[in-house]
Amino acid sequence: MMNTGLPIVKPFVASALAGFACVLSPLAIAQATVPAPTSPQVIVAPDAALPPLPRKVLVPFRATYSVARNGSPAGVASMQVVDLGGGRWRLDLGIRGTQGLAGLAGLNLQQSTVFERVGDTFRPLSQATIKNLLLRSQRITGSYDWSRNSAQWTGDVSSKRRAPVALQPGDMNTLLVNLAVVRDADAGKPLQYRVVDNGRARLQAFITSAAKETITVGDLSYDAWHVSRTNAGSDGMDAWVSDNVPTPVRIVQKDGDTGTLELLLTDYKGPAK
Repeated sequence: MMNTGLPIVKPFVASALAGFACVLSPLAIAQATVPAPTSPQVIVAPDAALPPLPRKVLVPFRATYSVARNGSPAGVASMQVVDLGGGRWRLDLGIRGTQGLAGLAGLNLQQSTVFERVGDTFRPLSQATIKNLLLRSQRITGSYDWSRNSAQWTGDVSSKRRAPVALQPGDMNTLLVNLAVVRDADAGKPLQYRVVDNGRARLQAFITSAAKETITVGDLSYDAWHVSRTNAGSDGMDAWVSDNVPTPVRIVQKDGDTGTLELLLTDYKGPAK
């Protein structure tokens, strides 16, 4: 198999790198409607006709990112939140290789999760992933049964990850960490989440910078909190969160084997008036 340099199981970016799946439960069918990411032609400002979107308020949006590996263009990504009604939401993240080895391999990685908001927490209900690379496709689905406090995964998942995992109040999946850090980042604030994903539970800890940093994208500049993973071992995971943007403006993932993967926000749109 060709090595595209895109790692598979990490927070922020990595949620998408496990993929998006159109599989069989009703929730998964709802997830399978995610449109494919499209390549941005130019870096553009957020929709000027729309007011800033407060990051601590959950609202529908669609964001587009450029993707680079070790400083070289590799593809495009999109993230969106969809209001499904009835207190349920869907979060989608997809990455498509358009240049370099990722483009040659036809890389298409997407993930989607249906969730509900319970108090100040995002509670996952189902998860669907697919990864297409060369002539191979991998599909995984996960279900979160809160009546039994149990989560379980099926599809192309290893046998040791097929057993049910016990759920605790406040548990999220990896993809929802993207929304949680946007909601929670504040000066010097430590963040901690129990993440139940792909057949296992892990504690993820982060720290927010004491002061905002400036992130420049073309002619745009964002003052953003820098959120860094503190228990990732030799790998590094960072996100930059701006007060008036509902999604990270920059995501950087460092991996000792595959190098540095960077997502940089190029456009986002909020709900229509």
